[in-house]
Amino acid sequence: MISSNDLRPGKTVVIDGNPMSVIEFQHVKPGKGAAFVRTKLKNLRNGGNVEKTFRAGEMIAVANLDKREMQYMYEMGGEYNFMDQQTFDQVVLVQTQLGDASKWVKEGMLAQVLYFDTDVIGVDIPNMVELEIVETDPGVRGDTATGGSKPAKMETGAVVAVPFFINQGDKIKIDTRTGEYLGRA
Repeated sequence: MISSNDLRPGKTVVIDGNPMSVIEFQHVKPGKGAAFVRTKLKNLRNGGNVEKTFRAGEMIAVANLDKREMQYMYEMGGEYNFMDQQTFDQVVLVQTQLGDASKWVKEGMLAQVLYFDTDVIGVDIPNMVELEIVETDPGVRGDTATGGSKPAKMETGAVVAVPFFINQGDKIKIDTRTGEYLGRA
């Protein structure tokens, strides 16, 4: 249990039996009346956002999340298959459970699968991945002077804006949080 005064972005608490991640919080001390904490929470089971107000000092249960390292195996029909590295059990996740991570996972990649009790609620992938470009327009001599970018399709199907000098077949580093090009691999 933690006090509502200790809520910070990234903390995970249990509200009405659902794991919620704190997105925003604001401690309010009105001139008249008791202080309170206004929060914006993300439901980790269904992805919905909720605004909730707590009395200052109110006790809230902390969510006990379990992270298990798993290897991404393959995608088939919108289902993403992961295998536990310790027990070799396989877990099937759908696109809504992966969220934006589905654009960056490739076969053999290790990821942290998040569990709340026995339910899978999400996946944490590395902040940087190396992917190969499978389709992009060829660079034209002299294009690099403008510092522009062109779209490039990655091996996972995601499209990333890359500099003109990057060609098909190149391996590049991508920030999975923003989807931005970081450099050559």
